[in-house]
Amino acid sequence: MTRVVVGAMLAACCAVLAGCIQSSAPILSDAKPLLGPQLNLQLYSLRKGLASDPEQAAYVWNGTHYARAAGTSDLSDFTLHPFAGGDFIVQTVPSERSRRSEYALMHPLADGVYYLVAIDETDADEATRTASCVQSSTFSCRIETSEQLFAFARATAAKHKDAGGLAIRFSESSR
Repeated sequence: MTRVVVGAMLAACCAVLAGCIQSSAPILSDAKPLLGPQLNLQLYSLRKGLASDPEQAAYVWNGTHYARAAGTSDLSDFTLHPFAGGDFIVQTVPSERSRRSEYALMHPLADGVYYLVAIDETDADEATRTASCVQSSTFSCRIETSEQLFAFARATAAKHKDAGGLAIRFSESSR
């Protein structure tokens, strides 16, 4: 896994992986500020259970998505969407830097502590990959529908991962 991108929260949040699924535009709509109007995050990359590469980022809800207000420019804007078992799907919002959306699963570990892992096409079986991925030389797996996204998200959720991201949310007063 390369460097965790919170553009996912979270590209601490959607790591830029070779097998990471993507779409040419956001697939999930009707996003809401599920974590409040402002987010202050401490983000880490996780590899084999060890946290590294700490970064801080602040986001504000702009009416359609969480927009980066402060922190490293490597981080993308994003939306959060409820998923199965109390998890969320993180969807990056395309920007001038990245003209595609990427996806991650966000799993709450404790109040304000989240584990993030990129939704990875290699977690799904060959039949799902064949039926759902549009392949080309410029991307690994491009999807077009929410059904495709959910199929890959379920496959990733079923796998144990030793790499991903950790996001710790803190209040404005604790900064």
